[in-house]
Amino acid sequence: MTTATAPTRQNRPSHPPGPMGTWPWGVLKRFQEEPLGAMMDMFHQYGDAIRFRAAFNFYGYLFFHPDHYKQILQDNNRNYTKMPHPSLALLRPVIGNGLLTSDGEFWRRQRRLAAPAFHRKRIASFAGTMTAAADTMLENWQALAKDGRPLDVNEAMMHLTLEIVGKTLFSIDLTREADTVGEAFSVVNEEVARLTGIPFADIGLKLPFLPSTRTINKNTAVLTKVVNGIIQERRQSGLETEDLLGMLMAARDEETGEGMSDQQLHDEVMTIMLAGHETTAVSLAWTFYLLSEHPTVREELEAEVDQVLNGRLPTIEDVPNLPYTTMVLEESMRLYPPAYAIARWGNEPDEVGGYATPANAVITMSPYVTHRHPDFWDDPERFDPQRFTPERKAERPRYAYLPFGGGPRQCIGNNFAMTEAILLLASIVQRYRLTLVPGTTVELEPLITLRPKGHLLMTLAKR
Repeated sequence: MTTATAPTRQNRPSHPPGPMGTWPWGVLKRFQEEPLGAMMDMFHQYGDAIRFRAAFNFYGYLFFHPDHYKQILQDNNRNYTKMPHPSLALLRPVIGNGLLTSDGEFWRRQRRLAAPAFHRKRIASFAGTMTAAADTMLENWQALAKDGRPLDVNEAMMHLTLEIVGKTLFSIDLTREADTVGEAFSVVNEEVARLTGIPFADIGLKLPFLPSTRTINKNTAVLTKVVNGIIQERRQSGLETEDLLGMLMAARDEETGEGMSDQQLHDEVMTIMLAGHETTAVSLAWTFYLLSEHPTVREELEAEVDQVLNGRLPTIEDVPNLPYTTMVLEESMRLYPPAYAIARWGNEPDEVGGYATPANAVITMSPYVTHRHPDFWDDPERFDPQRFTPERKAERPRYAYLPFGGGPRQCIGNNFAMTEAILLLASIVQRYRLTLVPGTTVELEPLITLRPKGHLLMTLAKR
């Protein structure tokens, strides 16, 4: 941002307050061990804007207020890019330079190419595929319910959403690859999360002899084989479909007339395959956990679903008639946002919330923290879907709630994900009641996304 006159020493904005930690690693160790707890503690101690010493004399910035998000994600968004943020640098060896990690004109071009696949009319046409996949899964649950065997709900949702992404966006059945993709991505997920916060870890990934590099490369190769198989199968088939993969393959550069390179195509398919199923799956898993812990909410949800559907599969026309179902999902994503942190690199000096940020600033924002901000959420740890009535939503600032980010880089698949989650939740709830296995301790695992730690075991009771 620029001003008409340079500020004097007296009125020049200062840096935000924050902890220095211990030399030489500052507060990085706490961030690495417990990122959510570290951010919540700093928020309670220092407020909405924080500068902390990351390592040696390098500083990071945390922002939690909706006005800060509006400045960074919307008003001055071109100053705040993904590259070369260190945490995102760890992801690039895995997913490449796709929509999640790319920047500038390249990102804008790729976004324009992909956007038609996520148009509301296209999403509406996917509804039948989504509910059919859910119906098949529910049929397969009958034996588990009859025998009383527990189900890992997080794993089940991962398989279901990967199948849906494959069929809707790539016109391919990925059910056989579900275990392979799930296992490989979980290993990568955990390894990247472990490396986040370690100084110069992204440089270490270029050293092939390091154990972490070998682990990531090995499992990325597994994912790459699946992605290349998707692309190769389409090319060999000669089909010209209007799904996302077809749009990307048919795209031509306006100036050169060239199509997308094999590497670009790979990166976009990898990004959509992984991000497109992971976030919805963990949202649903957390939702079933919360419903198990709050039987009154579950009963109200069941009543709405039973009244609207009367035993049949939901359709796209039912979505507007399931407001409480939508509110349950919105409240679940408030407490457990899949994207619990948003990373940006501040290229030029700016002023955010009255505080100065320098050029080359490492910026982190956290929906997890902001979704618990007492200025915008009463009793923030309580699960209460009524927070999302139209009247109460209108009372809050736009950026007080951002499970899909915000500004020009808001998740391209937000409408896809919400439609999918509503249809799947309604389909499952009308057929089964899921209950957490007694004695199960549920913990948070903040990896690339906010997963339940370990297995989320639940029993199935047919309704």
